[in-house]
Amino acid sequence: MDQQEIIDQTATFIKKQLSGESSGHDWWHVYRVWKSAVHIGKQEQTNLFVVELAALLHDIADWKFHDGNDEVGPQRAAEWLQTLHVDDATIAHVCDIIRHISFKGAGVTTAMQTIEGKVVQDADRLDAIGAIGIARTFAYGGSKGREMYNPDVSPLLHDSFEAYKQNQSHTINHFYEKLLLLKERMNTATARQLAEQRHRVMEDYLNQFYREWDGEA
Repeated sequence: MDQQEIIDQTATFIKKQLSGESSGHDWWHVYRVWKSAVHIGKQEQTNLFVVELAALLHDIADWKFHDGNDEVGPQRAAEWLQTLHVDDATIAHVCDIIRHISFKGAGVTTAMQTIEGKVVQDADRLDAIGAIGIARTFAYGGSKGREMYNPDVSPLLHDSFEAYKQNQSHTINHFYEKLLLLKERMNTATARQLAEQRHRVMEDYLNQFYREWDGEA
């Protein structure tokens, strides 16, 4: 089986697994991350085979839906790739990216060791900000039964993954606890450029949100 066949089969597999998911971590999120990762990866001269597989499989079993266990995703990705007879080095590289891709708290470092990992992490973070990021944030908050906003509850900048996992705050706080921090945490020049406009969209949205909340607009 050649590399394109492996990518095509993986895309089909993930689409079947995640279609219809309503928290913002669905097939179309994966699709956007995949396409962004390819775009950024071409600018950065990466191993696109690794980039595409990691992008497609990065949410195969997100820790947020598996009791905070961040090893389920790498494990399931490895099992899938083994069925396609992908070589061990590529599997290890892809699984390492999946293991470290997620934001784990404002005070937690999640540095990628390879350019492929940096590219896929950037693509995933780009989909968390801007207009689509706003929509996904409220979709996820709703799926978890969280308040949209509560002005009596301030955001927290979590200094550990455990504290971040346990956070149950309202959705607007998530902008300050994660989304507005991502622009400065992009790894590549291409992603930093794309993040600028998306960041401004979120700032403009929040300004309008507060004006409407207070009856001023």
